Amino acid sequence: MSFIITGLSPEEFQSLYDLPAAALAARGVVRRIADQRPGYPCRITLEDAAPGERVLLLNYENHKAPTPYRSAYAIYVREGASEARTFIDEIPPALRGRPLALRHFDRQGMLIGASLVMDGAVGEAIVSAFEEPATDYIDAHNAAHGCFAARIRR
Repeated sequence: MSFIITGLSPEEFQSLYDLPAAALAARGVVRRIADQRPGYPCRITLEDAAPGERVLLLNYENHKAPTPYRSAYAIYVREGASEARTFIDEIPPALRGRPLALRHFDRQGMLIGASLVMDGAVGEAIVSAFEEPATDYIDAHNAAHGCFAARIRR
C-alpha cells in the first residue's frame, strides 16, 4: 500500500516571517534559534532545523474536523521555509528517530484507531493502518511531547 506525507503549506506562516519579537508575541508565537539537531522539527520541510537556523514556535490547529477530536498544539516551522516537502512511500527525516503516536481517522474526522511506533517500524505501522478500509488519513504526533508531526494519506 502506498502512502504520501506532505509538509504544511508555507503560505499559512509567511506573514509571521521576519516580524519583530513583540509582534510575534502578540500572536502567541515565539522565535527560537535551533541549538541542536535533532530538536526543532520543521512541519513544512519535514526535517530538523540546523543549529543557528531561526524557527517559529506556534500553536497550530492540525485537526480541524468538526468532531470531538479537533486538535491544536505547538509546532515548529523554519522561518523562511518556502516549499512544503513531499515524501512518497518514504519516512521524512523529522519522523525518524522519534517515538510516534499515529492516530487513524475516518472521512468524518472520527478517531478509529491508534498505534504507538518506535523508529524503524513507522512505515509498517502506516501500511497496517491503511489496511483498514475506513482509515482515510493518519495524523502523526511526537509521542513524548504530543506535538503534531505530519499528516499521512493514502
